Amino acid sequence: MTSPPLTKGADREGSPVGEPGGTTTGREPGREATPSRFRADVAGLRAVAVGLVLLYHAGLPFIPGGFVGVDVFFVISGFLITGQLISEIERSGRVSLTGFYARRAKRILPAATVVLAATAVAVRLFVPRGEWQVIGGDIAAAATYVVNWRFADRAVDYLAEDVAPSPVQHFWSLAVEEQFYLLWPLLIVLALLAARKLRRANVRPVLWVGLAVLAVPSFVWSIVETANSPERAFFVSTTRLWELAVGAAVALLAVRAARMPRSVAVVLGWLGLAAIVAAALLVSGKTAWPGYAAALPTLGAAAVIAAGAAAGSRGPVMVLGLRPFQWIGDLSYSLYLWHWPMLVVAAAHFGDLSVTEGLVVALASVIPAWLTFRLVENPLRYSRKISTSPRLALSLGGNFTLAGICAGLVLVLMGAWAAAATTTKSRYAPGAALLSTAPGTAPIGPVPERFDAITPDPLQIRQGFMDVPDTNRDKCFQQVEGAEVLSCTYGVPNGSTTVALVGDSKMDQWLPAFQVLAAQNGWKLLIMAKAGCAFTSAQVLKGDGSGKPYTDCIEWNRALLDRLVRERPDYVVTSQSASTALDSGGKRATVAAMVSGVRASWKKLDSVGTKVVVLANNPHPGAAVACADKNRKRLSACAFDRERHDQDPGYRMQRQAVAGAPKVKMIDLFDAVCPTDRCPVVFGNVLIYRGGSHIGAAYVKTTAPHLARALADVGVPARFTPAG
Repeated sequence: MTSPPLTKGADREGSPVGEPGGTTTGREPGREATPSRFRADVAGLRAVAVGLVLLYHAGLPFIPGGFVGVDVFFVISGFLITGQLISEIERSGRVSLTGFYARRAKRILPAATVVLAATAVAVRLFVPRGEWQVIGGDIAAAATYVVNWRFADRAVDYLAEDVAPSPVQHFWSLAVEEQFYLLWPLLIVLALLAARKLRRANVRPVLWVGLAVLAVPSFVWSIVETANSPERAFFVSTTRLWELAVGAAVALLAVRAARMPRSVAVVLGWLGLAAIVAAALLVSGKTAWPGYAAALPTLGAAAVIAAGAAAGSRGPVMVLGLRPFQWIGDLSYSLYLWHWPMLVVAAAHFGDLSVTEGLVVALASVIPAWLTFRLVENPLRYSRKISTSPRLALSLGGNFTLAGICAGLVLVLMGAWAAAATTTKSRYAPGAALLSTAPGTAPIGPVPERFDAITPDPLQIRQGFMDVPDTNRDKCFQQVEGAEVLSCTYGVPNGSTTVALVGDSKMDQWLPAFQVLAAQNGWKLLIMAKAGCAFTSAQVLKGDGSGKPYTDCIEWNRALLDRLVRERPDYVVTSQSASTALDSGGKRATVAAMVSGVRASWKKLDSVGTKVVVLANNPHPGAAVACADKNRKRLSACAFDRERHDQDPGYRMQRQAVAGAPKVKMIDLFDAVCPTDRCPVVFGNVLIYRGGSHIGAAYVKTTAPHLARALADVGVPARFTPAG
């Protein structure tokens, strides 16, 4: 799950900073020595990378692939770090892991912690409190450089669909680099030991073996994981290590590359820069990433760096060496750290940013970036006392890391306290039970402006309380990955009437109301549902926008239909949000293909005597939970037009499909969900939605009398008896 846009045109969260401390400009007298001479082209390439990311995040529509700046940074990092380590080996015959990690600690951690702490303060001041706990956890994870795995898990979490972009989401790329920095030096040490064991004076051949062990599996896995789970593949380290390894390979080839003919180097360098620019212009958020597509900017960056020494002044350094590129290159780390939190916090406080507003915020990030560079980065990076004491440098890094963790945890606690102070429990939470069950009685009047108490409180939902059906607790809701048909049985296990609920999460959401009726009517209630998977015989599409078949869903549907035909429940109730499927040629997604697919499944059920009931899909309410939390005294601000129901693609497809299947009945509980002139997000003291377009379990349960009436109207023996 990539980040939603902060500005119009931005739709994928961005990336690392490279390791900008690998070379020195020679312009800072008295500063620490570095093992390699200054490369103006590499410094300028950092400016290109961070510039692409900033412009992309600002929302410029003509740079849809600006996030490739991340991949450029990875190559730069691999090149510089490996170059330093090789120089150390050739100078001393060994690698000091303590010295290496001490340099990284004083170079990276102080500035990062300053930004994390400042972000925590900004979130507390300008971001709605419902997001504090999640962001606080992100900050703590970012401080320990494992946040990329947190975002990877969130990207494929079906219940996290409403989680806004994190202001520290860009730290995922820094986490990837830090994990590379932990792994690659250790492999180099092992290569040194192996070379000595083999009595080889030249360690480079052994390093090539170590590099291949790292790069080849990572590249293969990047292709496989990107094809299967692009949302997760974007964040995890295992799909990215090969990009850093490409930079490391350039460092191993640096001596030979410097000897290539100048004419060849000039062409190679400019082609490499052109490849990076082409990737930024041609790649988009719809491109499965990283996978093999990431080879274009990765190899482009490698070409620029490899050709730089031999190409000289006729190469890309002609542009990259200009003073503006050098200045931005110097600031690249701090600029990368600051721009994203400022964009996210501004969007959270003021609403979606226009492209112009996004550019203003991105440019404004230069100010704190420059201050951090001058007051934090350089003083600590070039401190003689810290540079000559690895122990002091490591201690400094450890203390900064601890400060970052504390900043995140404080925000988590503040969010918890806010929730505890706000949440009130109401014994009176009738929800839809307030309404008449007679059909055609809605709308009943204007949207209520406020309630003394809301159950569950919107702040609870935003801070992790899951208002979901029991299938989540009982682990019988099949997630996106997995084709096994999981099921739960509720109601009366040996009931004389069996009702099966099948479909995606839009069917699963109605379980609480069916549980009430199952208990009162003596039903055996089965539920078999899968995330993002409509009940159909058609070729269902993945929900990631890739246009690829959802293979796990297709297999799940086959197994589910076989089971239903074998077990022959009396009734199957189904619902879904998807409106299209792949046509017979497998190239186009059409409504007709989905209609044909659902009818085929219904026909098979009809052939064994099972009656099918379609439950109408409900429309998306927008950011209902966040709006309810923000507008507790003016809930009408969160309401949406009733016409959205008739315009919903899933509902329109269902109506079309049922119209051509006379034996299939359709029921619609929209009036129970939207009883007023405009559709509310809270009714009868109950929060209607829990996230995305999903109705919360608490409200669904209150619709039981309406469900009983609707089912009875289409021939299902259902009655509802009020409690007490």
